[in-house]
Amino acid sequence: MGSNSVELLSEKHAAVKWVVGVMIVGVSLLGLYSSSGGPFGLWSNNRRRNKKPIRVYMDGCFDMMHYGHCNALRQARALGDQLIVGVVSDDEIIANKGPPVTPLHERLIMVNAVKWVDEVIPEAPYAITEEFMKKLFDEYNIDYIIHGDDPCVLPDGTDAYAHAKKAGRYKQIKRTEGVSSTDIVGRMLLCVRERTITDSHNHSSLQRQFSNGRGQKFDDSVGVVSSGTRVSHFLPTSRRIVQFSNGRSPGPDARIVYIDGAFDLFHAGHVEILRLARDRGDFLLVGIHTDQTCYQKFMEASQKSAMKLWLDGVVQMSDAAGYV
Repeated sequence: MGSNSVELLSEKHAAVKWVVGVMIVGVSLLGLYSSSGGPFGLWSNNRRRNKKPIRVYMDGCFDMMHYGHCNALRQARALGDQLIVGVVSDDEIIANKGPPVTPLHERLIMVNAVKWVDEVIPEAPYAITEEFMKKLFDEYNIDYIIHGDDPCVLPDGTDAYAHAKKAGRYKQIKRTEGVSSTDIVGRMLLCVRERTITDSHNHSSLQRQFSNGRGQKFDDSVGVVSSGTRVSHFLPTSRRIVQFSNGRSPGPDARIVYIDGAFDLFHAGHVEILRLARDRGDFLLVGIHTDQTCYQKFMEASQKSAMKLWLDGVVQMSDAAGYV
């Protein structure tokens, strides 16, 4: 009786091992078949392919385009799979904010150059009207409309994105503190004012304005320049720089092209020269001059310009006197 029980247990144990082995082999073959394009693999791949990409829309003037604009586009792109950007027309900007510094065709070049942008809609309206919102949803298949957390108020006091919010198709991103077109214009005017008032512009003053986020304030009562006016709080931290990096390095046989410059008030001309440089190789490395280097070059150029004006004046006087 005991030996029969042992034999039965052995047979059951062998049967269980055989069933488990068959199941393991079957599952392995099924997985291999699916990964190689079998019915299950095709179903899974088709499901991924048929999934509708999330398309998000963001508009803006993008006048005197700067880091804050690029960071906004980066955040907007992270909320979807495809980013469609509307660039507001010159007429719309004039009607709502005043004349733009950069014309539409240059602003389009700048926006198109940003790596997070998939499509661009030129001459977009300043406000999201019901009619334009319907066009975005029906013609451009937009899922969400994106804007920063700073208020966008129309001349009549209404919210430019009220219709999108009411439709439940609005998403918000954080505004990049410390940089704006208004700040840039303010810095430019501050430089002109200081140069006009003091007739001098040393590097320490420039450093305070552009690096430490503080400019200078003119005291009309005493006719002197004093520190204190806030110009910019922008701080390019390592984390923010990494967010903009693509993490790509040149291959062993890559043809590396190097170009450097100040790239101050980055504009469409800069975009074009970088594009031309990139076309000459496989990997583009860009060097950016320090504030001190830019200032020194500016002073050298100013001295050369002054010398040229003086020489031109001498030549003109000589011509008039008949000495040449």
